[in-house]
Amino acid sequence: MQLIMPEPVSAPAPDAPILIFDSGVGGLSVLDAVRAALPDAPLIYAADTAGLPYGGKSEAEIAARVAGLLGRMSERFHPRLACIACNTASTIALGMVRDVLNIPIVGTVPAIKPAAAMTQTGTIGLIGTEATIRQAYVDNLEAEFASDKTLLRLAAPDLVAAAEAKLRAEPVDMAAIHKAAQDLTAMAKGKRIDVLVLACTHFPLLADELHEAFGPDVRMIDGAQGIARRIAHLTKGQEFARSSPDRAVFTSDGGRINPLRPALAARGIDEIIVL
Repeated sequence: MQLIMPEPVSAPAPDAPILIFDSGVGGLSVLDAVRAALPDAPLIYAADTAGLPYGGKSEAEIAARVAGLLGRMSERFHPRLACIACNTASTIALGMVRDVLNIPIVGTVPAIKPAAAMTQTGTIGLIGTEATIRQAYVDNLEAEFASDKTLLRLAAPDLVAAAEAKLRAEPVDMAAIHKAAQDLTAMAKGKRIDVLVLACTHFPLLADELHEAFGPDVRMIDGAQGIARRIAHLTKGQEFARSSPDRAVFTSDGGRINPLRPALAARGIDEIIVL
C-alpha cells in the first residue's frame, strides 16, 4: 500500500495582508485593535459601502453578498487571513465564507460571555442591528454563557449612521443615541443594566457618546480585543513585511470616501481603491 503524504502548507508571503471586512467603517474599531497587537502586519480594510446597511437585509442576501465579495477580494489581494469585522455578517455568513475561502476566517460575535462575567447586577444590555439581535447564534450565546442573567436586546440601526457621520467629521445625532439608552433602560429590569454589549463594530466609535447617554455606572464591552488576540494567535510565527502602503477598499464611492480620508490616514491607510 502506498502511503500518500499531504503536501506541506506553505507559509504566506511576508507582504500577504490581513483583510478586515465590514459593511461600512465600523470595522475600523477592529483594525485599531489589530494594529496595536500586530503593528508590522500589512492590512487591507474593506468596506461594502454599496451594500450598507446590512441590518435590514435578509439573511440569504447577506450571506451571498459577503461570500461573493470576500471571494473576489481574496483572488485579487491574496490575504493570509480574513476577518469579518461585522457582527451581522458574521452571525449569518461565517460558515458559508469558511466553505468558500481556503484561508483562516475570523468572525465577530457579540461579547456576551465576557459581559456575563462582568455584570454585578445580573442584567446585561445589548445593542446591535436588527439582523444581529434576532439571530439564533445570539440565542445560543445567551443560553451557553448568560442563562442565569437577564439579557435585554435592542435594535439601534440609527447608531450605525451616527458612527459613519462621526468618522466623516459630521455632527453626531445625539438624539438617536439618547433614544437608544432610554428605550433599553425602559425595558423590564432595564434600569439594572450595568454592562452594555456593543454588538456592532460601528458602536465602539461612539464610546464617548454612549457613555454620556448611559451614564458612568454602565460599563461597555465589544469584541475588538478578542478578535485581535485571535488573529495574533493564528498568525503567530509568520513573517510580516510591507511592500506597499496599507489600503482601504470600498465597493462604491457615493461621496462617502473623501470625508473619510483623514480618519483613514490617521490609521496609516494611505491608498484607497474603489472596486
